[in-house]
Order: sequence, then C-alpha cells, then structure tokens
Amino acid sequence: MKRIFMIMSLCALLGYTSCESKKEKQEHESKFSVTSPVRLDTSLTKEYVCQIRSIQHIELRAQEKGYLEKIFVDEGQTVKKGQLLFKIMPKLYEAEQSKAKAEARAAQIELKNIQSLADSNIVSQNELAMAEAEYEKANAELALANVHLGFTEIRAPFDGIIDRFHVRQGSLVNEEDLLTNLSDNSEMWVYFNVPEAEYLDYREKVKKDSTMNVKLLMANNKMFSYPGEVKTIEADFNNETGNIPFRATFPNPDKLLRHGETGSILMTTPLKHAMIIPQKTTFEVLDKRYVFVIDKEHKVRARPVEIAAEMPHLYVVSGGIKEDDQILLEGLRLVKEGDEIETEFVEPKKAITGLDLYAE
Repeated sequence: MKRIFMIMSLCALLGYTSCESKKEKQEHESKFSVTSPVRLDTSLTKEYVCQIRSIQHIELRAQEKGYLEKIFVDEGQTVKKGQLLFKIMPKLYEAEQSKAKAEARAAQIELKNIQSLADSNIVSQNELAMAEAEYEKANAELALANVHLGFTEIRAPFDGIIDRFHVRQGSLVNEEDLLTNLSDNSEMWVYFNVPEAEYLDYREKVKKDSTMNVKLLMANNKMFSYPGEVKTIEADFNNETGNIPFRATFPNPDKLLRHGETGSILMTTPLKHAMIIPQKTTFEVLDKRYVFVIDKEHKVRARPVEIAAEMPHLYVVSGGIKEDDQILLEGLRLVKEGDEIETEFVEPKKAITGLDLYAE
C-alpha cells in the first residue's frame, strides 16, 4: 500500500511539472519578436556573367606557299614585337630575288648607255624615256621579290603570348593557312550584358566623361587583385534580350588572365540613407512582397512593400512602410491577419546582426 501511494505521488509530481513546463513554453511562444526598418548608408553589388578577352588577339597566317622550314618558338611562350616565329623555305623566293636583282642591274646599265647616246643626240628622247621606264619596272620587280622573300619570315607584330600550333615543322603550308594565334594580355577587355533599366540608372549616376570601377570574380570564386574600369558601352541594345554590352578594362601585370576565360563582374552602387529590412520579415503572395505590421492595438496587419533592391539576407524598401512601423521578425507562419499578439521589440541593428550587410 505504501508502495502504491509513493508511485501515485511520483506520477502526480511528474504531471504537475510537465504541465508547468508546457504552460511556460506556451507563455514564451506567445511573445513574438518585432523590429523596425533601419536607415543606413550602404551599397548594392550586382553580379554579371562576363567573357574575358585580350586587348589584341589575332591569327597568324602564312603569306606565302611552301614548306615550314623552322619554328623558333613554343606554344604558350611570351614573345616580343619583331621576334622571328616561323620561317617558310625561302629557296624559290631567293631565286626570284636574285633574278630580279640581275634584271634591275641590266636595266640600269642599259639606261646609262642610252643616256650617253641621248646626250650626243644619237638617240631620241623617246628611247631614253623607254629605258628609264624599263629601269623603273625592273626596280619594281625587285621590290616585289623582296616582299615575297620577306613573307617567308613570320614575325610577332606585338608583344604577346603564342597559342597552340596548327602546323608542325616540315608541313606544307599554303597562302593564308592558320599557323597559330597571338594574344596581347597586358590588359584585358571584359564584356558583360546590362539590362536596359540598369543601363539607364548607370547613365544617371555616372557622368559622361567619368568611369565606374568594377571588380572581377574569377571562375575559382576568388577576386581578381586589380580593379577595372567601365570605359566603353556598345551602341545598340539587343532587341531579343533587352541588354546592352558593357566593356571593362582590367590591368593584367601578372598575366593571370587569359583570352577566353569567364567570370563575373561585380558592380557596386552606393545607396544613401536606404531603408533596409531583413528578408525573413517578408512573405510572398501573387508575386508581391508583404510584411506583417503590428498596429497600436497589437493586431497583425499584412502590408505590401515595394522592394527597390536585394542584398544578401536584406531588402532595400522604397515604399509601403515607415521607419517607426513595427514589423514581425519571427513566427510569420504562426499568425494571420487580425490576430492580437504580444510582442518583444528587437533593435533594428541587432536584428540584422550576423547578416551579410555591406554598410559604411
């Protein structure tokens, strides 16, 4: 009997403790955290997929037909302007040059003889003019032979990096055959597309003769060490996409960037005295964003808000609420329109602590 009484007492104690815990939990859950919008000077960073191009990227092609006698460089090698890269077997063109030299020399001797005879009035001035024309023609043929011979040597037109070879030593190449590509990577042109509305915002904020600095996020998610400048905007919009291409120029002293790479351009726009709220205070209904505002009677009221910009975990609001409004911070799914709730106010700056806010 004593044992039964002890068991009953223990069950009663446990039941009372459980009820007290549930009661405390309910009382705790009945208080909802609220906060208010906060005004801050911050910045908005937008990301655009980009294509990276060398400021000069050209094809090196054979200008004469022949066997590729010698390759003087290797793939991926840095070369200087004027450096000899390829040589096409010049025997035929050397022979043509020798022939043209001989003909020019013969024409010169003939001209001298005719000149002497003309001075003695033995031949007419017409014959002298014909000799002069033949001499000029021979010199032109020599100059042409020199050009053809010069084309057997392919030299770098500027400092750059050699791409892969499309031919090998000993190959028979025809005129205009592609040998390799040459890239000048001292600076890089980075192209990215901007929507029409953002283009108009850019033109309002950036004066005609000024530039905007941008950053480059590389394919490995690391930031490129040097900032770039938006210097060029193309003339026309793409009617299909509604975008216009921008071009940013980046210095590349370490030659890290190469032609054909991809990445993302990060364009930062300052926002002065922006009204900011946490994203988690909002919910979506039919493509519109709402917040729960707590009125003076502690009742929940759904109110649409105008989102001007989006940042990580935050929204910049341009309308719909005021700075002194109290908005529901936690428990949005636990309440509905018209509910009367108890609230606990959280300071706005504390409410966004730990969020990725880029504020000054």
